Amino acid sequence: MEENSRGISPRRSKRSTVHKIAAANEPNLFDALPDDLVVSVLCKLSSSAASSSDFINALLTCKRFKRLGFHQLVLSNVGSKVLAVKAKNWSDSVHRFLIHCVNAGNVEACYTLGMIRFYSLQNRGSGMSLMAKAAVKSYAPALYSLAVIQFNGSGGSRTDKDLQAGVALCARAAFLGHVDALRELGHCFQDGYGIRQNITAGRRLLMQANTRELASLLKSLVKQQPNHHHHHRGLNYEQFNCISGSGCSSMSNEPASEGHPVNVFLKEWFELGLGELGEMGEGLRLCSHKGCGRPETRAHEFRRCSACGTVHYCSRGCQALDWKLRHKLECVPFERWLE
Repeated sequence: MEENSRGISPRRSKRSTVHKIAAANEPNLFDALPDDLVVSVLCKLSSSAASSSDFINALLTCKRFKRLGFHQLVLSNVGSKVLAVKAKNWSDSVHRFLIHCVNAGNVEACYTLGMIRFYSLQNRGSGMSLMAKAAVKSYAPALYSLAVIQFNGSGGSRTDKDLQAGVALCARAAFLGHVDALRELGHCFQDGYGIRQNITAGRRLLMQANTRELASLLKSLVKQQPNHHHHHRGLNYEQFNCISGSGCSSMSNEPASEGHPVNVFLKEWFELGLGELGEMGEGLRLCSHKGCGRPETRAHEFRRCSACGTVHYCSRGCQALDWKLRHKLECVPFERWLE
């Protein structure tokens, strides 16, 4: 049998063409899957994806994923890691995506966009409305943030403070197990701030906050174990020191749990001066606790350290955390500065 100029048999070329046509006519089994099943898979992906880029790249796989990725069920299940946008990546498209999630009833998106609008975009009314929408659904971070706003009168004047409302919101968040709210409420009881003074109740709440921090630290240490099948051997000496506070700063100097991603966004937004509204106003400061990121909305809004007067905090909870983290090593009374 003679071959053509390319060295390919005509019969073989015809056979391969037939196979290609047959393969093209074969049904795609993926297309046969019902939309409900694909939506269920995307819901799982949206809640468990490690980052927003992972979720978006998955949606760009095919037109069907992109279409079903904006289904109400999928957007309502989008998790905090997908919504954890960096301030330097903020754009209209990110804003629109958050709005889609809010419209789908996503509580995490309501809180995230509410904080960004209230503090970064300075749209106070819309920001508080979104946070209130999350608070109504018993989302503890939103309850606590609204409490801080009430304690400080943020977005208004000093006369706009409502200490009783702040205590009520803080108590609800504390009941839901929010550690910062537990600590804040404990200090309110100890100081008689917005509520009748009860030192015993205050100490009990502060102990509960420390206990929850310890539990969170233990949980994170267990996750960091390289060989899970050796867990029966217990924690090693270094980890024991970390828990007891004798050889690690995790308990004695640092909060056990990481802050909410939106706090990281706020801190980056104002430290880098991003956007037209990213510049801090004259005389305004960020909360000195590095994990907070909340800015003052008017001059002298935050309370300052009574000893040195060099640091400012949005809440007593942040002040207590920053004291353990670093300030107890840096605080120098004002009289010493004069000397």
